[in-house]
Amino acid sequence: MNFKEIDKHIIPLEEFVLSWRFTDKKYDELPVSHIKELKPFNKDASQFIDKLIKEKNIHNQFPFNNDTHILIDKVEIIDGNDKEIQHWLSQRNLSSEDQVYLSWDSETSLKTKWKYVVEYWDTFYYSVSDDLTIFDESMDWMLLFFHENEIYWGTSKAI
Repeated sequence: MNFKEIDKHIIPLEEFVLSWRFTDKKYDELPVSHIKELKPFNKDASQFIDKLIKEKNIHNQFPFNNDTHILIDKVEIIDGNDKEIQHWLSQRNLSSEDQVYLSWDSETSLKTKWKYVVEYWDTFYYSVSDDLTIFDESMDWMLLFFHENEIYWGTSKAI
C-alpha cells in the first residue's frame, strides 16, 4: 500500500470506532458538511500508517526521533485554553486545505483537511486516553498530541 492507494480503504464514518466523537450530541455533533470531510480508514490502511510511523522511527525518542525530526514547539493543554490551542495550531504555517493523516493506533486512523484539525482538535483528541500523531504525506512535519495534555510540533531535519 502507499498514499496513492490509501483512499481505496476509506470506510463509512458509521463503521469507524471513534465515530461517536463526531456524531453523538453527548460528545460533539459536527455539521454534516464537516463530517463528510472526515475520511476514516479501515484496519489495513491504519496498519499501513502505523507501520510507516514505526519504520521511520518517529517516536523512538520522545516526542520525536532526534535523527529525523527536530522538536520546534510545544504547548500544554489546560482547562480553559481551547482558543489558545486553536490559535497555536493555526500558526503552524499549513494551508487550511492540506490533507493530513491522523493516527491513534494501528487500527484507528483517518484523513481530513488541516482546517478541521484546527477547529475540532478537542474532538479528535481526548486527553489521558489518546496519543495522536498527525502529519501530511511528506512527513516533513509531525504533531504529537500526547496523553499527558501536551502537543508537540516537530519538523524534518531535511527541511
